[in-house]
Amino acid sequence: MAKIMAVNAGSSSIKFQLLEMPQEEVIASGNMERIGLAEGIFTLKYNGLKEETHPVLPTHAEGVQLLLDTLIEKGIVKHLDEIVGVGHRIVQGGEFFKDSTLVDGEDGVVINKIAELADLAPLHNRAHIIGIRAFQKALPKVPEVVVFDTVFHQTMPEEAYMYATPYEWYEKYGIRKYGAHGTSHKFVSDRCAQLLGKPLKDTKIIVCHLGNGASICAVEGGKCKDTSMGLTPLEGIPMGTRSGNLDPTVVSYICEKENKTAVEVVNILNKQSGLLGMSGRSNDARDVTNGMNAGDHRCKMAFDVQAKRIVDYIASYYVYMGGCDAICFTAGMGENLKHLRLNVSRRLGVLGVEIDEKLNDTFSDERLISTPNSKIKLFIIPTNEEVMIARDTVRVGKIKC
Repeated sequence: MAKIMAVNAGSSSIKFQLLEMPQEEVIASGNMERIGLAEGIFTLKYNGLKEETHPVLPTHAEGVQLLLDTLIEKGIVKHLDEIVGVGHRIVQGGEFFKDSTLVDGEDGVVINKIAELADLAPLHNRAHIIGIRAFQKALPKVPEVVVFDTVFHQTMPEEAYMYATPYEWYEKYGIRKYGAHGTSHKFVSDRCAQLLGKPLKDTKIIVCHLGNGASICAVEGGKCKDTSMGLTPLEGIPMGTRSGNLDPTVVSYICEKENKTAVEVVNILNKQSGLLGMSGRSNDARDVTNGMNAGDHRCKMAFDVQAKRIVDYIASYYVYMGGCDAICFTAGMGENLKHLRLNVSRRLGVLGVEIDEKLNDTFSDERLISTPNSKIKLFIIPTNEEVMIARDTVRVGKIKC
């Protein structure tokens, strides 16, 4: 047995799970938020308990040290040497990283390359590096493994990942589709194959990872054939605050009309668009749902636009793969918004999709929600990116369990 720490560091946060491998049992999990502000938030779940404190967390380093000290204080681990590996989620690995990778020191090739790729994920990669260095300082003898969102999508064929832009842009700057949420798409598609009772290599699955960030993925034979996110996470379907696809000239048009720079407009498309921009209410789907139920037209419109774009991708992937065995809903909205699943599924009737409304309305975790007559099975499969990170940490770090 081996204890593995799975980490997802943000610019002011650290999400974590401590897992016992190979059982994949979650021993403890939680989140550190508001790092660098006057008062932080430290949420810890263990032994069926949930505790919240408000420590001062000047940097990620103090946050990591507090986390490790708390694990000992609460008796979750007796000694820190019980933690034999740390795995880090990294959003952007570009074309350089074809697999999860062992970190080669504080300023080695791996960290420097992650930093170099930060322009493609500026809100994520730099924060991930901060998290890596914080754990390196606290656990200097423990192997650190980086697990990339983009690796799963490296199997896309050239026709799927290339943009119809000057080829020199690809050669000079790596302008192409990279995708995201790869660990989630892999976990869900692997699990779906098990539920179908078919070998993974014989499956055609469409995964809808629908959260505040959202992407659709066509998975054929266990490998990504196409995905909705692109060079950055801005491409694809409308999300919590991201616009998704739109005519690129919108940027120059708004620059002229609003006297803004391209950077300012892209920032609006990333942070003030999507459900938030369309509804005018919130980026939180629960708030937008409440607005829709209260008769707010813009809230209903926001979900209808999103559902239509989701269906656009599902339909195109159905044709691209030459059929589909199952469509999976996962992540916060996919797992919890029954009205969004219903909206999407009803639009797919032409493909022989039939949703069982009673099963869709029933609150539980993993389940089938299509009727026996549905030509494509519909599943809700809760994602578990942390398990994927832990698995790769054990594999790449060559850790004995």
